[in-house]
Amino acid sequence: MSIPNQQPTRAPQRASAPELDAVTGVQLMQGVGIQPARGFWADAWSTVMKRRMAVIALGWISIVATLAVFSPVLANGHPLMMTELGDDGQASRTTFPLINNLSGIDLFLLLWGVLASAWVAAGWRSSRARRVQVWFAGLILGVVVVALGGTIHTLTDTRDASPFMRSLSRDSLGGVKVGLAASAVVMAVLMALPLQSSRRVRFLRAGAACVLGIVSLGLSWNRPNELFNYQQREVAGEITAKYTVVPWSPGQRYSELSRKEPGTTLGDGLGLAPETPSASRRFILGTDAFGTDVLSQLMHACRLSISIGIVSTGIALLIGVTMGALMGYFGGWVDLLLYRVVEIFMAVPVLFLLIVAVSVLPTEMRSTYMLMAIIGCFTWTGMARFTRAEFMKLRTQDFVQSAKSVGLPLRSVLFKHMLPNGVAPVLVDTSFAVAAAITVEAVLSYLSLGPIDQASWGRLLSSATNSEGQFKWWLAVFPGAAIFLTVLSYNLLGEALRDAIDPKLKKARV
Repeated sequence: MSIPNQQPTRAPQRASAPELDAVTGVQLMQGVGIQPARGFWADAWSTVMKRRMAVIALGWISIVATLAVFSPVLANGHPLMMTELGDDGQASRTTFPLINNLSGIDLFLLLWGVLASAWVAAGWRSSRARRVQVWFAGLILGVVVVALGGTIHTLTDTRDASPFMRSLSRDSLGGVKVGLAASAVVMAVLMALPLQSSRRVRFLRAGAACVLGIVSLGLSWNRPNELFNYQQREVAGEITAKYTVVPWSPGQRYSELSRKEPGTTLGDGLGLAPETPSASRRFILGTDAFGTDVLSQLMHACRLSISIGIVSTGIALLIGVTMGALMGYFGGWVDLLLYRVVEIFMAVPVLFLLIVAVSVLPTEMRSTYMLMAIIGCFTWTGMARFTRAEFMKLRTQDFVQSAKSVGLPLRSVLFKHMLPNGVAPVLVDTSFAVAAAITVEAVLSYLSLGPIDQASWGRLLSSATNSEGQFKWWLAVFPGAAIFLTVLSYNLLGEALRDAIDPKLKKARV
């Protein structure tokens, strides 16, 4: 007797219940509201993302960071493509001045921003959070390599440099040599740090960033001086040019266009005929006292603000966590001695110290790196006190005693076992420290004590009122809004993170 084919029956699917903010004890016993366990930081981040203002703040910070990376190709006075014309009016050669005039840091940020971001979005092997951490760590390492190379390049241009140093500045091979030396120093420091990943993994991850840094230095080692004579050559019929989105650079000045209103065209300011090439190029947000485009300066100044905030806070974080860990772990006379050092640094007014320092230092030393170093070396006291308090609570815990009993070295006990469990308050303070560093830089630039020949929101703000007392609203509104929104965003993000990791401020689920 044949048995008819029977289709397997499917169990009815339950509709997914909506996520509840709170459940009762009876509902919990019935299985209502039970969610899979998540890590501490995953739970804290999900709590932060539930706050609308924190999401808006994170979006604005993302916009500023994107402009910091891509502003050289979005706002540049060099043509994206330039075609030289012969005597007969026919094209003779095509060049790309924008690419040829990019600095080493510009090239590295573009390469790393495109390649590494594609790797983060690809979702290969590791989690996305881990890939973001690797992306950020590689960014810092590559920037350090390019910054060291740029500093050496500056030294080779001086007359007092040795013959060997001057030989490095002759061709792109000198940039490759300097990049290799800087990469060796960075890799040596990285291998000595007590990180959780293995040495092989650290070497491979950092190697990619160092390779891009070396390539960027080699391509931009002999960058030509910036000359913005394209408008004159277009009028003379020598070239035709195609520009990027904002066809102005922060260093491109027109004295005849001082403090022009938003929407002014180049033809209106210089009195050019409408049919003249480039006469319709527009200053969307107006010009400053030097006849420089405001929008291009706002975009390029994002890099200065982001770098000042993150790098100076990173220096403060390194010093503060190390000092706080030693004070909290040892206690006794070590705590007493080091805390006196903390009190000495707490008594130093950072803003007045920066004003005195940049006033005394030579003009060539008033650079972004000097501001980063001074701010970072004198703003670590809060982080040290937070770390000290956490380590004093953790040093009597069982896992710390177990680590000591098995003979682990001191750096392993401090930075691999204790630090991950006591770093939460420090990270909250880090967000507020970044906002404070951006404010300090804006104040210095407003007083004309910031980095020389570098776009800054504070310097734009200072040109709103001239020596005759005439006030131009666009020079106050746009840079002032950029400073306000950026500082506010970091503060909102810090408050949201503080509420997420503080158990006293979190809502009970039961």
